[in-house]
This record gives sequence, structure tokens and C-alpha cells, in this order.
Amino acid sequence: MNLNQANKRKARAVWAALDNDPAAAENLLPRLSHWQGPEPIGLQTSSSAIIEAMFAPLRDAVPDLARQIHILMGGQSSASEAGDGDGAWWVAGTGYYTGRAASTVFGIPATGRDLRIRWGEFFRFDASGEITHAQTIWDFVDWFDQIDLPVLPRPRGAAHVYPAATAYDAVLSDPQTPAETDKTLSFGRDFIFGGLNSFDENDLSSMGMARFFHPNVKWYGPGGIGACLSLQEFETLHQQPWLIAFPDRKVMHLESLFAEDRMLAASGPKGVVGTHGGTYLGHAATGNPIEVSGLDFWLRTGGQFTENWVFVDMVHLFAQMDVDLFARMKAHAR
Repeated sequence: MNLNQANKRKARAVWAALDNDPAAAENLLPRLSHWQGPEPIGLQTSSSAIIEAMFAPLRDAVPDLARQIHILMGGQSSASEAGDGDGAWWVAGTGYYTGRAASTVFGIPATGRDLRIRWGEFFRFDASGEITHAQTIWDFVDWFDQIDLPVLPRPRGAAHVYPAATAYDAVLSDPQTPAETDKTLSFGRDFIFGGLNSFDENDLSSMGMARFFHPNVKWYGPGGIGACLSLQEFETLHQQPWLIAFPDRKVMHLESLFAEDRMLAASGPKGVVGTHGGTYLGHAATGNPIEVSGLDFWLRTGGQFTENWVFVDMVHLFAQMDVDLFARMKAHAR
């Protein structure tokens, strides 16, 4: 079994332990030293700490918790803009947690409703196949919306649209073709370090998204933004408001960028940096510096991306804009 396959099996074993007996997962994470959880959980520096702060409370509050895996992929990272100095091995996945909360968790009240909690997770492996770093984002804003405690204006895009890949099995359990992987990674590097960083603040066409995104691209954004179901919707419903709000934003500090077959993935707790220079989702510019904690997955079909699953830690983002979304949720719940 090659290294990537072994890493993917290890990731699935960790997920199974976290889902069924979080305490048992400690034995599978002996070298974990850096786990970036979503706000308000934040950074934890040991397996026991992240389990106590994050996974055990969720398991306890949602007794019938079940994980759906929509994407599973792994590969060797090329996250440096210069194209060197990286090479770490990663595994990433996303999907839903389903279940019904029986008690309050993280301050979120139990409402008796069936939940679909969107999760995304990236694991970094050392040479011996042990997980050393991880990043997790749960879509809390979408969760709040599901229980009628909205904390942001109604999404401009379609709400609660986060499907598995279309006409493609993105759970890549078997080895994939290296030539397709190389093609996807090369295309992804052009997209990340070229198109996304080329906005001239005058014309969206300067970014060349039409080169990278199919006209009918499906862009599955986080709660508060929603899904955009074409390139035109992506530009008008998300990209334009985002660039107005953060005009100097730049992809800067990715921790991972890797491909497997036709799938591309990227992660970074500070993957985009910029300034809150314009109104965003109803919140006037603060002039504050911002760091965007995000995770992304893309599906390449032929010479363009046809689907993009996007996670942004919106709680963390808005905290930098002087807005506490958890406090707002709790105020609505009173």
C-alpha cells in the first residue's frame, strides 16, 4: 500500500473513532500538536484537548450523530506560491453530520429538529504516517439557520445546498491516475496564485474566472453566503460583494494545496489576508485587518472546475469585524 492510501485509511479510522468513541481517538493521534478548530473552539494543542473541547460535546449532545462522507482525498502539498519548500502529505474530507440534538452544545440550543451539520477536515501527516496537524470547520451559521436563529442577513445565494459531487465518486478510496492528479494540481496552482490574486479593483473579468470556472459551475458557499449555481451567480452574488468588502485581499498563507485525480483541495487558517474596507453582509467597513480561515474542494471536469465546496469560518471572520455571531445567536434564542 502506498503512503497516500495508508494515510486515507488512517483518516477514516480517526473519523470512525471520533464518531463512535471520541476518547478512543486519542490512541490514534499520539503526535498531534496543532489542531485548528472552528471558532469559538479555536486552536488546541493535543488530541485530548480537541476531543474534550469539540468532539466529545458534540457526541454527547447528539446521541444519534452519524457522519456522511461526500469527499475523501489525499496527496502531497504544493502550497507555496514559489512552488517549492512544501511537500507535506495531507488527507481531506467533507460531508454532513446528521442527527438530532438532545441537549445544548457550544451554547446552541436543542430544538428537536433533524440537523445536517456541514463539516470539513484536513489532516497533515508526518513521514511515519502519524497526524501532526489538522484544521476543522463546522458551518455554525448554517446550523443556526436550520433552527431558526439566523445571525446574518438572508443569503444572496441558495441556502442549505451542499451536495456530494455530480456524476463523480469523490470518495477516492482507491489509488488514482497520477497523470490526472498532476493535471489537476497544475491547473489549481494557476487558479489559486494567478486568477484569485489578479483582481485590478475595476473589472471582474480581469481575474479570468471564465477560464477556470465552467459557465454552469456549482459553487457551494458557507452559511451566510449560500450556493451560486452558475458563473454569473458566483460573480454577482458572492465575488462582487466579497471584493468590495475586502478589496486588497490576497491568497497568502495556505497550509495545503494538493490534488488527487480530478479533485483539488486547499486549506489555511490564514489562507486569505486583507482589510475590511467595504460593507459586507450588512456590516459597514471597520478598516480592520482580517484573516480568512478556510477550506476548499474543487472538481475539475475537462479543462475547468465544475464544482467548488467552500468553507469559511464565518464566526472567526466576523469576530475580526467586531461582531460576535454566537452572542447574536444566543440573544435570538432568549
